[in-house]
Amino acid sequence: MARVLCITLNPALDLAFSLDQLIPGAVNRPRHAQLEAAGKGVNVARVLAGLGHDVTVSGFLGADNDAPFALAFQQAALHDDFVRVVGETRINAKLAEQSGRVTDINGPGMPIISNDLQRLTARLDAQLYSATPPHAVVVAGSLPPGFSLDDFRALLQHLKESGVALWVDTSGAALNAAIEAKPTAVKPNEIELAEWAVEALETSHALTQAARSLHQSGVEQALVSAGADGVLWVNAQGSWQATPPTVTAINTVCAGDTFVAGMLHGLLSGHDPEHTLRFATALSAEAVRHVGVGNPHADDFDSLQQQTRVRRLDDTITEGAPPMHPLPALQRQLPLKGRKLSP
Repeated sequence: MARVLCITLNPALDLAFSLDQLIPGAVNRPRHAQLEAAGKGVNVARVLAGLGHDVTVSGFLGADNDAPFALAFQQAALHDDFVRVVGETRINAKLAEQSGRVTDINGPGMPIISNDLQRLTARLDAQLYSATPPHAVVVAGSLPPGFSLDDFRALLQHLKESGVALWVDTSGAALNAAIEAKPTAVKPNEIELAEWAVEALETSHALTQAARSLHQSGVEQALVSAGADGVLWVNAQGSWQATPPTVTAINTVCAGDTFVAGMLHGLLSGHDPEHTLRFATALSAEAVRHVGVGNPHADDFDSLQQQTRVRRLDDTITEGAPPMHPLPALQRQLPLKGRKLSP
């Protein structure tokens, strides 16, 4: 299997409550509560490790409360390469109602200083330019206080210069900065895509055209999530749409992270596009049925895949477009030296 580096710049301890219904201003008693070391990149890493990949996690962690993370990484067989910084990692509250509505209360995160960024860069370079570099890098989640958009742009450029496939899943201004960097893949939702396209995407045709524009802007794998309406995938080989199976949504927090991991797994494993998209979409649907990431070992996962509809939206193959290589073809020796990132 592949080696993957997952970077979470602003991780969190997720405190998830399952409620029948949230009543503001009243005492709410949840049916279930769970505290878990998380963050989008950590969630992606969990899925990939569960699928058999060799995964290293990195980013910034508060030194004062890193014990739950260290334990979680050990349990998930993740290699811990996080930089510890002064302070405590934030706590995010997730209030999931039986209707499927989720209310997020996210902490701001720990302030990051230039020395922290320099230490992270050194850690990442040690991974990227080692004798066994990763086959892909995933940067997922929000930016912590003190980590500017310029810092983020410089980090993405630095990662791209290594030659390793770069996947980014973030939002807001950071998403626009990521798209400008032309990474291998990004995954906006339909609202974020509309904001990037600066137009209302009120029809499926408009959504598809915007996804194609995202690909044409320089993003090799344009992935667009639209909740229960499914996902779009556009690359040089064509366009596909997947409609997930009907499930009872309990908690949607990890669905997008699970989908990203499933797509990356399929591409690194050399699966055909239909298989890759079906697997990732079904795994994302499995995730919404409970707290946490999707479980490919669920008893009914084969059935979920069979119920997932995948269709090609066109028969266009770009002449000379590179194929999606299986893992052995992705293995390569990276350059031994790279430019250091300025703080």
